[in-house]
Amino acid sequence: MIENNNGFQLLAAHRPEVTFAVSNSEDVRDAVRSATGPVAVQATGHGLTRPLDGTGVLIDTSGMRAVEVNADGRTAWVEAGARWWDVIDAAAPHGLAPLSGSLPGVGAVSYTLGGGVGVLARRYGFAADHVRRIDLVTAGGRLRQVTPDGEPGLFWALRGGGGNFGVVTGMEIGLVPVTRLYGGTLTFDLARTPELLEAWYRWTADVPDELTSAVSALAFPDEPWAPEPVRGRHVGKVQIAFLGSQKDGDDLLEPLRALGPLADEVREIPFAQSEVVFGEPDQPHAYRGDNLLLRDLDPAKLSALVKETGSGAPAMCVVGLRHLGGALSRSPEIPNAVGHRDAGYLLGVLSPTSTEELPAVRAMHDQLLEPWSAHAMGRSLNFLFDIGEVDDAKIRSAFAPADYRRLCEIKAEVDPKGLFRAGFPIPPG
Repeated sequence: MIENNNGFQLLAAHRPEVTFAVSNSEDVRDAVRSATGPVAVQATGHGLTRPLDGTGVLIDTSGMRAVEVNADGRTAWVEAGARWWDVIDAAAPHGLAPLSGSLPGVGAVSYTLGGGVGVLARRYGFAADHVRRIDLVTAGGRLRQVTPDGEPGLFWALRGGGGNFGVVTGMEIGLVPVTRLYGGTLTFDLARTPELLEAWYRWTADVPDELTSAVSALAFPDEPWAPEPVRGRHVGKVQIAFLGSQKDGDDLLEPLRALGPLADEVREIPFAQSEVVFGEPDQPHAYRGDNLLLRDLDPAKLSALVKETGSGAPAMCVVGLRHLGGALSRSPEIPNAVGHRDAGYLLGVLSPTSTEELPAVRAMHDQLLEPWSAHAMGRSLNFLFDIGEVDDAKIRSAFAPADYRRLCEIKAEVDPKGLFRAGFPIPPG
């Protein structure tokens, strides 16, 4: 047992009755058997949404970080607490890479259970599409080996359903033959290039599946901690990850470079340095975020996103757009619970905040997303970052209605009392 339950999300922390630091599947079984109240699982703490509040059991899997690569089979066995950088480092010597996210410090298992939209997404699809097997401890402490042949319903639900069906102790994932990227960031001054979001949107209309990209807008304060050349500026960043040659990448980026970036950091890099594409902070902090999945974007509304997140915004806010489609739109050979594959773009908002500022930040996020809500298809679980306010309607919106009903039926089979209800809970029945 351990005493410190702080994770990556510093806006709140789990306060369980007891915390188990586990090192193997038997430890997990013992922890689940001992539980009389709710059970939560924490590897890194990035996805904290509904913290335990003085009751229940917290299972800390951060001690289970083993990764075993089968180079011939292009697979890896990943334990519950492994982070993506553990998998990247293990796969790289074999000329392979996982379908990891934009921040390699995130837990590989929890990310994958929510679907997983990473830097290779348009070429290879969701991380959940590449799962081969999952070992799971369900209510009562039963250890199950979940495969498409042995437990097809549960295998479908776990890949994209959010993970509240038990405690995953490990998973086997497919790897892809990737060693390098043409990737990085183009940074723009939005005072000089206010049309950046519209230009990026038009540019994405005919790019190949080998190119995964995003664009974001953020106002940096004129403070010493803000780096040059963005200090005191409202900046736009275009994030690029291209599986192709530098020449082909240069040709693709020519229309964006013609807009005159402040900084151009796109170059050939080893995949092991893929975190530079998004450059996200890897230090624990307090934050809140929300998102919408959209079939397409309305160019007329994009300028408002830039204006409303500038220096006059009530709080610092990163507004981001991710280009989906490509392999993300195609169902894998063995279908899974990932919803809304026909979404073309993801619109996300995220703010560093504090408990006192949280109501104002929520209101600002709602205001930013409201003009897009009427035409939204739903939400992505991987981009829901809230504390205590992730209501059932938002969780339901991540799935087609029939798929949500099926998830509830499977939940009723494996966890009828709803023992696992932290995170993004699916109700039994």
